[in-house]
Amino acid sequence: MSSADAPSAESSAEAVRPVLADAVDIARAALDELGEGGIGPHLGVTAENDCAATHRFVADLPGYRGWQWAVVVAAAPESDHVTVSELALLPGPDALIAPEWLPWSERIRPGDLGPGDLLAPAPGDPRLVPGYVETGDPEVDETALEIGLGRRQVMSLEGRLDAAQRWFEAYGPDTEMAKAAPSTCMLCGFFLPLAGSLHAAFGVCGNEFAADGHVVHAQYGCGAHSDTTLPTGAGSPRFDAYDDAAVEIITVAAPAESDTAAPAESGTVEAEGPEPPAEPTVTEESTVTDEAPASEESTVTDEVPAAEEPSATDEAPAEEPTVTDEATTSDDTGRPEQTD
Repeated sequence: MSSADAPSAESSAEAVRPVLADAVDIARAALDELGEGGIGPHLGVTAENDCAATHRFVADLPGYRGWQWAVVVAAAPESDHVTVSELALLPGPDALIAPEWLPWSERIRPGDLGPGDLLAPAPGDPRLVPGYVETGDPEVDETALEIGLGRRQVMSLEGRLDAAQRWFEAYGPDTEMAKAAPSTCMLCGFFLPLAGSLHAAFGVCGNEFAADGHVVHAQYGCGAHSDTTLPTGAGSPRFDAYDDAAVEIITVAAPAESDTAAPAESGTVEAEGPEPPAEPTVTEESTVTDEAPASEESTVTDEVPAAEEPSATDEAPAEEPTVTDEATTSDDTGRPEQTD
């Protein structure tokens, strides 16, 4: 009985003898006696032959999703007594099982061989054929060794074609690298051709920046070809380095309004027109008091605009002292006098 013979949950008991089909309780009791637990609902019964049948139950065990308990019961012909023949845990149709077993020699893949590992060729390996057999004559044997005939086995035509196909697919003219290359390996100075029958088609790349150490096809190519030249103007432009950390951004305030009008406290009035030799100012002595009478000399000249007249206190008379470009003088009474 194998897992391939496992029936589905809809198995019927049409071809099973009634005495065997009715032995569900006997089969479950045998599983309970086993003591493994995880006995689920009854799935059905199938006939093995006229004297035996298999009852199947769901296996509710961790890690065994889709597996089934199988109990084989038997009864002699014309007998109504049933006995249990065997118990087993078998995978069902939806069970997760391991792949089919493969011999060790068939599980080896390229790249599995490590340092110290030994891998002998299979007996009758089609990739190898007998080589030159030594004759015992030193002169003949030494000459044969020099031309490559001193090996007991050499690659067969099938083995060479198989290797050439692998190399062609990995480093051949149909690869994306070769299609974008400026030239081919056959014209490259780093190309080291093979000897023997593969001399014209394959060689080893000796450029450490390309396919170094790999067997490449003569029509393969890459951008590291020995004849590659850079186009004119390639590379970085010759500009001085720009250090943005050395640039300091300073915010310049807007220019202040014209200082043509002096503050009221100072009483300074600037006259329009060319710059006078000295800035006319009104000293503290020129402050108008309650005792200062109005005079004819206190008129405002035409050179001073009305808007630039100095302010007076609330008790000053209506007329304001005149400011001229000349120096300030005083009259006999000691009060300041403005003259042209």
